[in-house]
Amino acid sequence: MITLGRRRRRRPPYSGRWEAARLSPVILTILIAGLAFSTPREIAVSRLLPAAPALAAAMWPVLPTILLGTFCLMVMIGLSFVYTDLGTPYTVAAIAAVTLAAAYASHVRLQREETLFHVRLVADAAQEVLLRPLPRRIEDVEIESLYLAAQEQARIGGDFYEAAGTPYGVRLLIGDVRGKGLSAVGVASAVISCFREAAYEEPDLRGIVHRLETSITRHGTAFPVQDLPESFATALIAEIPHGGGHVRLLNCGHPPPLLAHRGKIRVLEPTTPSAPLNLAALIGDHYCVDTVAFAPGDQLLLYTDGVSETRDRTGEFFPLPDWMRRQGPEPPRELLDRLHRDLLHYSGGRLNDDIAALAVRYPNIRAQEPPA
Repeated sequence: MITLGRRRRRRPPYSGRWEAARLSPVILTILIAGLAFSTPREIAVSRLLPAAPALAAAMWPVLPTILLGTFCLMVMIGLSFVYTDLGTPYTVAAIAAVTLAAAYASHVRLQREETLFHVRLVADAAQEVLLRPLPRRIEDVEIESLYLAAQEQARIGGDFYEAAGTPYGVRLLIGDVRGKGLSAVGVASAVISCFREAAYEEPDLRGIVHRLETSITRHGTAFPVQDLPESFATALIAEIPHGGGHVRLLNCGHPPPLLAHRGKIRVLEPTTPSAPLNLAALIGDHYCVDTVAFAPGDQLLLYTDGVSETRDRTGEFFPLPDWMRRQGPEPPRELLDRLHRDLLHYSGGRLNDDIAALAVRYPNIRAQEPPA
């Protein structure tokens, strides 16, 4: 598993098999050599020896590939003492030619892997800017985050989140951009950058959404994307004022968060649905802010649709509310770790969409105080 800050990425499920596959050129060489010495001359299994260095080029460095080809040459020379009319010169020439070609192919492959490695480093740096690690605690609110990429090679995507301690309380943002690739990353970057400023300046959540709407509209005008007539993003903004007691929610077409209160789970559907970002001109810009009680010990789970729409092999969606009901009063980090494991298990290790989640808890201060 690759950990970037506290964003989690899945460990490749076939890493152990890949390590075993790296020994396949040696196994193939031993198998061919054994058959060549133990079978009649007419079968001529030795002619398969050039396949070993050719296979090594796909997974070995240059020098081991050459050494394996040299070993195959020695095996062929040894066979020539057992079978004098085996056509040794032709097979030796084939082994030498294939080994040289395999060494060059291995060199080219290593250069491309090095280039890809540096590209991934740049992508990781971009991810750190886009989804920077969140503080574990802002004022009295505990916050943990989770990010999973749908593809093993992916580093950045269209899911995003942010948290900030502002003069108005702790403000949270989570969202999902329509589409994938660099265009989605650009939209997510524009929304997050705008939120980081607006969260400190706007006294009302509606003012933040209006600024996010303006930002995503300007980005779409400056960077139009072909085949996408309209770029938009779902978003959810939450505000926990100083001292807690309640949380304000403004949901712009985003999956509703879950609230855990004394063992009961509540799905916080918006009273009046609001339009996703960049669709207000089509649907309307009437934004509704809901206020929900948020007592000490309560826990809030914010997530993107990659969580709720994770499917098993039969096509059934992940039962997130039922899953949440089975969880105890766990700290946010443990809750997200368990969600991570259960999502991978439910989907068979293959996710079809990026996943982002925030677990927020207002701790029970009295329960944490030691007895007098």
